[in-house]
Amino acid sequence: MNKAVLILGGNIGDRAENLALSVNMIELEAGEIIVKSDIYETEPWGFETDKGFLNMVVVLSTNLAAGELLTVLQSIEKRLGRKRRVGGGYISRTIDIDILFFNDEVIDTDRLKIPHPLMHKRRFTLRPLADVLPGYIHPVLGKPVKNLLMECNDNSEVKLFQGERVSL
Repeated sequence: MNKAVLILGGNIGDRAENLALSVNMIELEAGEIIVKSDIYETEPWGFETDKGFLNMVVVLSTNLAAGELLTVLQSIEKRLGRKRRVGGGYISRTIDIDILFFNDEVIDTDRLKIPHPLMHKRRFTLRPLADVLPGYIHPVLGKPVKNLLMECNDNSEVKLFQGERVSL
């Protein structure tokens, strides 16, 4: 079995419901979620919008290889209404699912980069990640997640989500 660490987030529509739907679809199509972080309300990162995000991290046990998992996750995003900007760049979205870690592997292809290359610069990623894997050593940076969070220069607000709870 492979262990994948995913971050889920979105800022369009019913954000909490989109997270719940994503979690359910991941379990149906990709494997068993063995741990989930709390849900955090976060500021947009990398672009301007007045719509805040909800983010969470899940740890997944899967039989899929990393590339197969990416294909499944992108299919889930598309079915939940994810639109991508032509030419790249960040925009508001119903759901975004990124692979942060896959076992202890380092993957660097045009299609897939693991560990996620920007995760150590994003408080919205590190805060929920530290909930579930505080001592996990980043396979490239050689530091535990909790240290990456303490050293992160991103000052954007990340707070526990206090909205209506959904069953995850």
